[in-house]
Amino acid sequence: QGQLVESGGGLVQAGGSLRLSCVVSGLTFGNYNMAWFRQAPGKSRDLVGGIDKDGSDDSTYYGGFVKDRFSISRDNTKNTVYLQMNSLEPEDSGVYLCAASRTGSRYWGQGTLVTVSA
Repeated sequence: QGQLVESGGGLVQAGGSLRLSCVVSGLTFGNYNMAWFRQAPGKSRDLVGGIDKDGSDDSTYYGGFVKDRFSISRDNTKNTVYLQMNSLEPEDSGVYLCAASRTGSRYWGQGTLVTVSA
């Protein structure tokens, strides 16, 4: 059974940066596409972006609200996917969750809370 554990969230001022990590265990990490989602209170879960299983430079994609502020990368030797967030805005506040996907299965982490103050 796969387990995903996010970390790196916290309180940051608008304009600041955070780097989130998601460590995966119980799965063959290199076989899974990874993605980050976020969910604010009372709102739907939005796709932040994702990275294909091989992690090549052209394998990332992002939601429209990212606007070149965020970057996703992965280290298959550490079973970890990262989300670098720059120029954070209060609207970026929410719980950030990572997901591991392949045909027929998806695993979720519990999330890490990001709060951006004005």
